[in-house]
Formats: sequence, C-alpha cells, structure tokens
Amino acid sequence: MPVIDDAYLKECLARLLDTPSPSGYTDAVTRVCCEELNALGVPYEITRRGAIRARIQGGRRKPARAIVGHIDTLGAQIKSIKDNGRMEVVPIGHWSSRFAEGARCTVFTAEHGAFRGSILPLKASGHTFNKEIDSQPVAWTHVELRPDVVASNRADLEALGFNIGDIVAIDPQPEFLDNGFIVSRHLDDKAGVAAMLAALKSIVEGDEKLAVDTYFLFTITEEIGHGASSILSQDIASMVTIDNGTTAPGQNSREFGVTISMADQTGPFDYHLTQKLLRLCRDEGIEHQRDVFRYYRSDSASAIEAGADVRTALVTFGIDASHGYERIHIHALHSVARLIRAYALSRVEIGRDSFELSDLSGFTKLPMEPADEAEWDGRDEAPETPSGKP
Repeated sequence: MPVIDDAYLKECLARLLDTPSPSGYTDAVTRVCCEELNALGVPYEITRRGAIRARIQGGRRKPARAIVGHIDTLGAQIKSIKDNGRMEVVPIGHWSSRFAEGARCTVFTAEHGAFRGSILPLKASGHTFNKEIDSQPVAWTHVELRPDVVASNRADLEALGFNIGDIVAIDPQPEFLDNGFIVSRHLDDKAGVAAMLAALKSIVEGDEKLAVDTYFLFTITEEIGHGASSILSQDIASMVTIDNGTTAPGQNSREFGVTISMADQTGPFDYHLTQKLLRLCRDEGIEHQRDVFRYYRSDSASAIEAGADVRTALVTFGIDASHGYERIHIHALHSVARLIRAYALSRVEIGRDSFELSDLSGFTKLPMEPADEAEWDGRDEAPETPSGKP
C-alpha cells in the first residue's frame, strides 16, 4: 500500500487555510505552495498572475499527465461605502449570504493595510428589531460589513482608506478533530491541494520512475470560472481534477473514500480516463463510489471551454455543506492522495495521445457489444432476478 504522510497532509491544509486567498487576491497562497514545492525539490513555473505548473520528469515527455487543484477560495468585495459607517458587499464566487451572516473577515485596503470586521444582517439586534430579525430576506443586499474601526459615516471610512472594490477574506475557522473530521470554510479546494501535495511528497520520496512527465497544477481563479483555462501545456493529454464532492440528499458522495464524478453540469467526463481511475481504485483497494453532480463545474470545464484537446476526469473528496461551513474526513483526503499517486505511477494505455492529430491507428474503442443474457425458454415461471430478490 502506498504510504501517504497524513500528518504532512494536515499540516499543509492548516497552513493553506491560514493563508487568505479569495479569487483575485491569491499572491500569498501562491507563495505558500511554492515554498512547499521548494521543500520537496520539485521544479515549477509561475504564470503572470500566479498559477503554478510543477513538473516531475518521467520516462517520456508525451503524452504528459496533469493533476490540478485550485488554491483560490470564495470571498467578498466592497460594493459601496454607506453613510452609517458600514459597507455593502457582493460575493466573490457563488455562495449564499446565509453563510456570510455572522462571519468574521478581513478587508484588504490598497494603502492602509488590512482591517478586521464582521458581516451582519441589516437587522442584527433582536432587542431592536424583535421578530424582524427572523423575517428579513436572505440576500447579499440584506447584509453589511461592520469594520472594527472608529467610524460613524462614509467620510470616516474613506479617511481610513476603505474603497469600493476592496477584497474581503472570510475567516475559515478550522477545527481538526481527533476522530478524523475536519470542519472549516474553504476546504474547497484547499483540502484537495493538501492531498495533491501529500501525494507529491510520496512520489518524490519513493524510488519508482514515472512513465511520462506529470504536472501538478495549482490554479487561482476556479471559483469565478476561469480555473485551468490558461495553465495547460501542449504536451498534456489527460488531466485529473481534484475538487470537492457534495454529500447531500440525492447524491452518492460520502465523506469517506474517493468519489469519482461521472458527469457534472457540463456533461460526462472522458470515458477512458474515468474508467482507468475506477480500475486503479479497485486494483489498489481504494474505497470509492461514483456520483453525478447537477449544479457543479470545475477546472476540467474551464480547460475544455478554453479549447484544450485534453481528456478530463474529476476525483473528489466528500464534503458536507459545500460553499458553506464545510466538513470532510481525513480518510477521504488520504484516499484521494493514494489515487493521485497510483495514477501518476500507472502505465500509459493510450499511446496515440502522444500526437495532437493522427489517423485511426490506435484510436480508442468504447464497449458496444450486447450484454450476455440468457435466452427466454418459454417456461411458466418468471425469470429470476440477478440479485435473487423479487
């Protein structure tokens, strides 16, 4: 069984969570990831805006593989500065103001530093508004940011350096429980990135040679839809995205093991790559399940929509209350890290992927043969069910 350093995984996750990184304000978390890559001795490149492309050299350059996770998170931005000494905010990424109510946060101003504050409903005091605190609507237009400064009007806030457009980072409030549960905001996708780093550590400390060059990609705009749109190299033929899988009624994801997504709102993932991941789970004894996500997209979608001719698949860790106050279990992250390692060390099965264009030689085949079923023999008894149950 591959060895995954769970202590290292949790240390990485704690450090990532401790580094604010709402989309559009990710320089600090880029530096954190680069420091980890330096410590592991893995070479990397940084794009102009701060996405990271790390590479482990394999036996061949093509068809290269990639594992991708995003280091940006949800957040907020100042929409207007109000006459009552507070500020209107709008979300960065898609999340409900229901989860913003009561959140502690940091406002980053361009010239005067970072200020602390809270996001509160417009009617926050039951002693003043009585039952109206329960009947007011849930919407971003019904919350405001209260900065912890001496300010009673708009002029005070402007004098302190607050401006429209300032970025707001939401406190993660992480808890690492002894029973393996981890509760925090922003586990999407910092938990996935921590699993990637743990798998990377296992690979570089081992003595097995990779079949082909393998990239570990860290994107910075997934929560606002751009993600992997400009991080892929021409050599990369297949990309496995690591992200959260929603555990909720109507979903098959769990907080344990790996959840392989078969499709999301953008359509099915690559059949051959997805089936390979399922086989690796079975071969390596990795607990897993499948799921389909209806209101979900990931780095895979942004890569395809940007025009990349790349096979994509989605590997997830089950997360409860996604884009809210989230909960996962370390078993899922451990399992994801094992699968990443197994995939990186696996042999290349589709050699034709080395070429961007080719003829039919070596082109893949989908299973199309009819199922092997017994012919009806005309007996009086109803056919037996495969499970033996009526």
